[in-house]
Amino acid sequence: MTIHTVKPGESVYSIARQYKVPMERIISDNELTDPGRLAVGQTLVIRYPKEYHIVEPGETLVSIAMRHDMTVNEIFQLNPSLGGQAKIEPGQTLILSLTQPKQGTIATNGYLYPNIDRLTLRKALPFLTYASVFSYGFTPEGDLLQQEDGAVVTIIRSYGTKPLLVLTTLGADGLFSSERASVLLRNEAAQDRLLAQLAETMARKGYAGLDIDFEYIPPEDADAYAAFVKKAEETLGAKGYEVFVALAPKTSRTQKGLLYEAHDYAALGNAADNALLMTYEWGYSRSAPMAVAPINKVRQVVDFALTEIPAGKLFLGMPNYGYDWTLPYVQGTSVARSIGNVEAVQQAVEQNAAIAYDYTAQSPYYNYYHSRIGHEVWFEDARSVAAKLALASEKKLRGVSIWSLMKWFPQLWLLIGSLYNIEKR
Repeated sequence: MTIHTVKPGESVYSIARQYKVPMERIISDNELTDPGRLAVGQTLVIRYPKEYHIVEPGETLVSIAMRHDMTVNEIFQLNPSLGGQAKIEPGQTLILSLTQPKQGTIATNGYLYPNIDRLTLRKALPFLTYASVFSYGFTPEGDLLQQEDGAVVTIIRSYGTKPLLVLTTLGADGLFSSERASVLLRNEAAQDRLLAQLAETMARKGYAGLDIDFEYIPPEDADAYAAFVKKAEETLGAKGYEVFVALAPKTSRTQKGLLYEAHDYAALGNAADNALLMTYEWGYSRSAPMAVAPINKVRQVVDFALTEIPAGKLFLGMPNYGYDWTLPYVQGTSVARSIGNVEAVQQAVEQNAAIAYDYTAQSPYYNYYHSRIGHEVWFEDARSVAAKLALASEKKLRGVSIWSLMKWFPQLWLLIGSLYNIEKR
């Protein structure tokens, strides 16, 4: 596999000739909607198949997988053009292996909302060990607030992916509530009531585990929060469920700030089965323009986390989005627009903007003008994804966790599927 960065004057045709691969495969793998127009600095993932299978009349993906001692999910991973759906025709060519050996096995998680586009979901699920369905809330009395997620959980399970129920303190305003967290964490009866309803809901809907994501907890509730996560692990673990906890991106035990202080890495890492590092949002909607997940900052969080939590429990958070800021940036006033990674490249093409790369942050960015207003865009591409995957591999973390799956980003999955065997149940 090669990550190619487009240079001035290059085309898909010239790049295909350079690597001696079919132009159609580059277009298909990278899902180029307008292959005649590329942005300077845009990345393209080039794969090198080793073995193929030509579909014969009467064959199915199941029979082909059995014939070649593979799983259907592995065929989906190698052939993303199938879209995670078992529709094949006689004469169709399927890739069975790549020349590049795998670097090992990785566990993957991705967050999604129940209203996710079903085609987007099916394309991603072959690459996922877990899928965190966002999110359930609760009342002050400990009653679980339900959501309509039965259909999406059924789809998740059909791909051998483990669905996780995400429990948050989000209110109707869409914000995390410090007060709601405190009320629960200081009421043992409400906790017991909530855990009983969680167990019933998870069993009824087919969940495989719980992902606890409490943010902006008052510092004085740190011990109570760790105790609640431990109680959840003991209560639900006895019934066969895994318990995850999402952690704010800390770089020291004494880091100040409402987001960080109640997230005691050592205590929460000990309490839960797995920990998801939320290593993103350095660049965010109200910040100055910068990378969402600069690798130098991400590395600092991972290095600290490893002093508190075993590597085999840790998942590295990876953003599947970027931001478009208007310039000049005015602190307290400017609000950046969230943008998908595919959309960011399409916009660069439309605006004739050359994509640059910050090697310290290991992130792509570009500038453009629209209606005489300057813009700066930071997003993720194959290079930034590769840097984060390399860090997770270097530190021997259990896996990676994607926020979020709502927008399709083909290069993310091309890299994960090409470089690693994906843990499946």
